[in-house]
Amino acid sequence: MFIDVHGHTRSTPGPTCDGKQVYTLPDDLIKRHDEVGIEKAILMPTVSPECGYARQTVEEILDICSRYPDRFVPFCNLDPRAMTNSPDAPLGDILRHYRDKGCKGIGEVTANLPFSDLMVQNLFRHVQETGIPLTFHISTTIGGTYGLYDDPGLPQLERSLRKFPDLKFFAHSQAFWAEMAPLRTPADRDEYPNYPIAEEGVVPRLFRRYPNLHGDLSANSGCNALARDPDYAAKFLDEFQDRLMFGTDICTPGTPTPLVDLLLKYREEGRISEEIFQKVARENAVRLLGL
Repeated sequence: MFIDVHGHTRSTPGPTCDGKQVYTLPDDLIKRHDEVGIEKAILMPTVSPECGYARQTVEEILDICSRYPDRFVPFCNLDPRAMTNSPDAPLGDILRHYRDKGCKGIGEVTANLPFSDLMVQNLFRHVQETGIPLTFHISTTIGGTYGLYDDPGLPQLERSLRKFPDLKFFAHSQAFWAEMAPLRTPADRDEYPNYPIAEEGVVPRLFRRYPNLHGDLSANSGCNALARDPDYAAKFLDEFQDRLMFGTDICTPGTPTPLVDLLLKYREEGRISEEIFQKVARENAVRLLGL
């Protein structure tokens, strides 16, 4: 059975985007989980205005988790601009409140601000002091999208990893996982590169340098990082087996879950051991989140 470290749901149907419902309902999400062997999932509220179709409160996620305690575990979330829209906002007051209510982490952080923005750095500082991990989404642009902005090569993320060594960063999204290998063009950051990994990119180097970096393998981005070059994926999974975690990022009812089949395939082919499979599928999440 898998534990999904990247889940979304909402109590009642919300606005539609391009004719599609944004976030499936809890019973429908559990049905999908049962179909692919997911025993439990982290639920993350979306709170930033950049995610207008899906905005919700932490209280909604806490309520859902209280109704399905065997299936869902809550994360809280907090926009870096919250409270006072300033770099000295006392965000720790809110974070401790939700941590004490059972939230195991914060995320997914989607504010479209640079990693280096002083309000983002203030959020990181308070999260580190609160002692919970943080899941982030990276964007390649400012404006017209969501996610913390970083440049090619992820220098702002690296500075944050160095500045906050006790904060467990859970990395997610195309702009992160595309850099498993050197980019052929900057536009590859917005896509799912399919060329083999002939040379290591910045992602494995960051994993090697910063033990506080962890990998959220959810969505097509994480799966593609492992599928584009199976031989390199086996090495990557082996080296960082204690810091990689299964996830789905199921949003609409029809969201695919290719990582399930890929991990099972790599285990069947002998590319990864049973021990590595279990760590990535569930045991790392249990250990890192105290499940």
